[in-house]
Amino acid sequence: MQTSSFGITGSILCSGVQNRRGVLRGFAESGTASAVRPRGVCMSNRTNCFGLRLGSIPMETELTSSRVGIGGIFGSSAKPRSIKAQASDGDVENLIPSKPQGKSSGNVLPYVGVACLGAILFGYHLGVVNGALEYLAKDLGITENTVIQGWIVSTLLAGATVGSFTGGALADKFGRTRTFQLDAIPLTVGAFLCATAQSVQTMIIGRLLAGIGIGVTSAIVPLYISEISPTEIRGALGSVNQLFICIGILVALVAGLPLAANPLWWRTMFGIAMVPSVLLALGMAISPESPRWLFQQGKISEAEKSIKTLYGKERVGVVMNDLRTSSQGSSEPEAGWFDLFSSRYWKVVSVGAALFLFQQMAGINAVVYYSTSVFRSAGITSDVAASALVGAANVFGTAVASSLMDKQGRKSLLMTSFSGMAASMLLLSLSFTWKVLAPYSGTLAVLGTVLYVLSFSLGAGPVPALLLPEIFASRIRAKAVSLSLGMHWISNFVIGLYFLSVVNKFGISSVYLGFAGVCLLAVLYIAGNVVETKGRSLEEIERALSPAV
Repeated sequence: MQTSSFGITGSILCSGVQNRRGVLRGFAESGTASAVRPRGVCMSNRTNCFGLRLGSIPMETELTSSRVGIGGIFGSSAKPRSIKAQASDGDVENLIPSKPQGKSSGNVLPYVGVACLGAILFGYHLGVVNGALEYLAKDLGITENTVIQGWIVSTLLAGATVGSFTGGALADKFGRTRTFQLDAIPLTVGAFLCATAQSVQTMIIGRLLAGIGIGVTSAIVPLYISEISPTEIRGALGSVNQLFICIGILVALVAGLPLAANPLWWRTMFGIAMVPSVLLALGMAISPESPRWLFQQGKISEAEKSIKTLYGKERVGVVMNDLRTSSQGSSEPEAGWFDLFSSRYWKVVSVGAALFLFQQMAGINAVVYYSTSVFRSAGITSDVAASALVGAANVFGTAVASSLMDKQGRKSLLMTSFSGMAASMLLLSLSFTWKVLAPYSGTLAVLGTVLYVLSFSLGAGPVPALLLPEIFASRIRAKAVSLSLGMHWISNFVIGLYFLSVVNKFGISSVYLGFAGVCLLAVLYIAGNVVETKGRSLEEIERALSPAV
C-alpha cells in the first residue's frame, strides 16, 4: 500500500504519501445571553475552561435545545425546547426560544459543493504522487536518486506550509470567494507544470505551487463553509470537507490504475487536477461572499444580498440583527498576527494548535505507513486491496461522522475517536509483541489498523478543521485557523523527518504504545479544554468565549 492518511486534516489517507523509496507526510450564528453555554463549557469564578471571562454575573446554565438563537431560522421543523438557566441565587428560569419560521427559500448546498472542489484538490494533490512517482522517476531519469525523489514528494509540504499561513491573511483582505479564485492560479499552474515537466526543476516548482494552493485551501475551505452554513447543519456540512479530501485521495489512487499499461500516464494524472481548479475559480465567481466578512467590512447591503441568496429573503432581518448584536460594543478591525498571541486570545488559539498537534502525534501516518507489511502478514499481498480497505474505512467513518456531528456534538466525537485510536494502537502493539497472540498476529494487526483508521475518521480527522472556525472570534478567525493549520503541516513535516529513525531505535511496537499514550493525553486535554459548539450560532459562541471589549 502506498498511502498515508489525512487528518486535517489530516495525514495521507488523509495526509501523507508512501512510495517504494520515499514517504510524504502531508501532513489536514442569536440568541442567548453571553453567560449561556453548551455542555462541556466548564465555568469557575466566571471563567470558562479557556480562562476567559463570560460575564459579570456567575451563571450555571444548561443548554437543552439543539437550536438556539438564529439556529431556528433556517427552516428547521424541530419543536422548540426550553433553555434552563440557573442564576447564582438558585432561581431557575425557563426560556422558550422563538418559534422557527417557515422553510428557507435559500440553499447553501451548491456553494458548499463549489468550496469542496478545493477539498478534492487538496486530497488529489496529496495522493497523485503516490502511484506516479516510480514512473515519473524513470521518465525524468532519477530512478536511482532517492534524494531527488524525496524532494519531489516533500516539496508539496513546504508549499502547503506557506499557503496555510498566507490563506488567512488573503481571506481577511480580499474576502473568502476572491481568495478561492486567487488560489486557483497556483493550483492550475502547478498542475500544468507537473504534467508537462521535462526536468526535475520544473517538476519541483510545479509541486511547490500546488502545495501553496492546497495550503490555502486547507485554511479557507472549512472557514468558508462554517461561515455560510446554517447552525443546525453546520457540523454535517463542515465535516463534508474531510470527506471530500478523502475522496480526492481515492480518486488519485484510481487515476493511477492505467499506469502499468501506459507508463506516460503519470502526466495525465497531474494534468487532471487542472479541471477542478478552473471549475473552482468559475464557481466562486457566482458564489455568495461570507455574510460575516461582508458585515465586518461595513458592506451592509452586500451582506443582506448574500444572506438572501444563502438563507432566503425571509431570513435577512433576523440574521442581520444577530450580526449587529454580535458586533455591539466593538468596532475593532481585523486582528493582526501578533494579536493571536495576546492574553485575550492565546488560550483559545492554543486549543486549535493543540488539536492539530495531537491529531498528528497520535500516529495516523505511522499506521498507514506500515499497513502494507501488516496486510501482507495476513496474506493480503495486493497494495490496491490494502489501499482500498483503508480508504473505505476512512470514507465510511467520515460519512458516519457527518451524520453524527450535529447530534452527538464535536467534543464527544473527539473523545470517542481518540479513545478508539488508543485502544487500536494498544492492539497493534500487542499483536507485534505477545507470543501468545502470534498465531493471530496478522489478523489482529489488520483489525487494529482498520479500527484505528475508522476511529480517526470519526472525530480526530474531521472535527478539528470544523471546530476551530466555530470557536475563534470573527476578528481572528481566518488568521487563527491558518496558524492552527500551520501547526498541522509543520508537525507533519517533523514526524516525516524523524519517524523512521525513532522506529529503528525503539521498535515499531514501542512506538505504537507511545502513540496510544498520546491518544489518552488527547482525551484528557479535550475533556478539560474543548467546548461543545453543537447547535450554537457562531455569534453566540463568540460572545460566550470572548471577554467584553
